[in-house]
Formats: sequence, structure tokens, C-alpha cells
Amino acid sequence: MLSVDEQLKVITSGTMQIVPVDELRRKLEEGRPLNIKLGVDPTSPDLHLGHAVPLRKMRQFQDLGHKVTLIIGNGTALIGDPSGRDSTRPPLTEEQVEANAQTYVEQAMKVLDPDRTTIVHNGEWLKPLDLSQMLGLMSQFNVARILEREDFHKRYEEGRSIALHEFIYPVLQAYDSVVIDADVEMGGNDQIFNLLAGRDLMRSRGMEPQVALTMPLLVGTDGVKKMSKSYGNYVGLTDAPQDMFGKLMSIADELVPMYYRLCSTVSLDEMDAIDAAFADGSADPYRLKRALAANIVDLYHGAGEGRRALEAFDATFKKGEVPDDVPEFSATVAAVNDQGQVYLGKLLVDVGIAASAGEARRLVDGGGVKIDGAPVPAKGYNVSPALLGPGTVLQAGKRRWARLV
Repeated sequence: MLSVDEQLKVITSGTMQIVPVDELRRKLEEGRPLNIKLGVDPTSPDLHLGHAVPLRKMRQFQDLGHKVTLIIGNGTALIGDPSGRDSTRPPLTEEQVEANAQTYVEQAMKVLDPDRTTIVHNGEWLKPLDLSQMLGLMSQFNVARILEREDFHKRYEEGRSIALHEFIYPVLQAYDSVVIDADVEMGGNDQIFNLLAGRDLMRSRGMEPQVALTMPLLVGTDGVKKMSKSYGNYVGLTDAPQDMFGKLMSIADELVPMYYRLCSTVSLDEMDAIDAAFADGSADPYRLKRALAANIVDLYHGAGEGRRALEAFDATFKKGEVPDDVPEFSATVAAVNDQGQVYLGKLLVDVGIAASAGEARRLVDGGGVKIDGAPVPAKGYNVSPALLGPGTVLQAGKRRWARLV
């Protein structure tokens, strides 16, 4: 096992908060495998790179010789985590939760070592709780403090609904930590209140409190919002290799260091070198994105798939003589009309390829407009939005180009 300082270098890389870090050091100095906890509510069947950020950190803990416990929240998911929400989550049925849980575990094992992962379901201990046990748990928490949470406080100040059962969520998540006797609990940075609630409950029961470790929320491919399927700015763990590669090539240059730090398998020394190159202006973002995309594709699809995806990308774009300095526009510019299509007349004007909708239609009718190298047929003014996602290249003639990102 690495020294404590060496372990801390790995553990702190990319983290947002460790509360408190001196307690983590003391636990590591005991020289025993720590029990690292991550709780996940299977509210969706598909995972993306944002979901994988804490899983990557869990894998680092595994590689350092520690134990990891993945808690599938088939109990807490019936409530829904209110963290970061501006409204009450719609309830899920037990059947939906169980179906999502199976898919979640399958995808999580693309990151974690299955042989060194303990998987438990918190419904096993939450669902049997009787009224007296629930009241005992809830008596350990203060409503005034819960209302200090940013999400609850904002909803309260704005007069938005806060359902009573949402207050119970951090109580149940804290109880999970008691049941499995966690040394460290991980979560996104929006989870800090819930993680600290676990510390409080463990301490009140005479247990050694867990350390709270939070990871940043991964910025999506749009470069603005956190990665989310609802925003359409995600890279799915089950995306086809070429799709995954293309989406990663579309991320903004300034996000490259974050993606290396949170999503890749390169060494810490390489990550530090990339950070330094961006800081002094010597970085080559395009080259680094190619290597990053290949690394991540290999991680989720197997060794060699990244190289094949890179070659396919080059065959489509580089050998098609797409310029390196193509102007980039957010994919949201491809607005869907009332017919569920994207009107090319407006899109080509918005990205600067045509001066007017009339010119755009003339370009289309003359066969001069291409989407990812494929000519748009005459009168094909409306196209499916599926053709215009991140990474799509629009072209008119030899000199007018635009890339959606």
C-alpha cells in the first residue's frame, strides 16, 4: 500500500471538498482498508460521464487497497433526492426503480472492479423501519437547519412547494452510513448537506463519524450547464464508440483539463502536465482532445476501440478536408419547429453560412449544402434534429463552414 501522503495525492486529485481532511489522514494512518461509501438512486436507466465521476474516484480508492460499498437506493429512490432541485421529484414505482437498478449496476461495473465492490440495497433496512424507529431517526434532525440548505431555502423564499417527505431524504441517507459503518462517503458537490448529515447521525450514536468527500459536477458538452440528459449535453456510457468520440471532440477547449482529471485513466503526472500546458499557453487542445476521446472510448468499450473511433473520425472529417478553424456554434441553435424538424433556412443564417433564408434555400436547391459531408437534397429545407447534434459539421461550397458543439 502507498504511503499516506501518496494516497492523499491520489484521493485529493479532482475533489471539491474533504470534510475534514485531517480526519481522513488519521484514518489512513491506521493502515487498514477504509470503507468508502457511494449511494446512488437508480432514477434513470442510463448513465453518462457525469454519473461516472464519483465512480472513477471510487475505483482509485479500490486501486489503493480500500473497500468500496455501492448502495443502490431502492428505498431512497422512492422519495427522490431533493439536492439541487427547484421542485419535488416525480415519484417512481418500485418496479421502475428495480429495473433501473439492474442497468445501473451493469454500467457502473465498467468503472469499478466487480471483485472488489460490495453492492447493497438500502431498501433492505429502510423499508422494514417501523413508526417508532422512524420517529427516533427524525428526532435527531432539526428542521431549521434543513431549511438552511440552499435548494430548500430558495424554494421556501420563492414560495415553491417543499413536500414533507423530502425532509426525510437526508435522514435516510445518513442512516445508510450508520448501517454500513462508512469511513468516507462520496457524492457530488451538491450532496454536501446529506454527507454531513451522515457525520452528525454517526456521532450522535457514538460512532466514529465518516469523512465527507465531494466531487465537482461535470460540465456538459455545451460548456455551460452540468452534464444531463435533460439538457442534451451528455456523453452516455453506452454511446457507440464513434458517437462517444465525436461528442468528446466537441467539448470546449477550456474543459479539456477537467475532463482529463475527472473522466480519463491517465496518470496524475500527465494530468498535472496538461494543467501546466494550459496555464502557460503551450497546450494543443485539438491533439489533447483526440487523445482524451480515445482514452475514454477505450475505458468504456475496450482497448483498441478508441483508436478505431479516432480513425473513423478522421475518415469523416480530416480526409474530407474540414478546416481546423471552423466556426463553432451551440447545437441549441438548431431549434426544432412545430413539425418536430429543424428549418435549414434559419439555421444556415444563424451560423453565418447564408445571409438570408432565401439564399439558404437557393444553396440547398443547388446541392451546395452538406451535413457531415452528405448533400442535402433539393427542397430539403426541413431536416431531422437527429442529424444536428454536437459535432455536426455544416458546409456550403468550399469556404463556408460551421460546427455544432
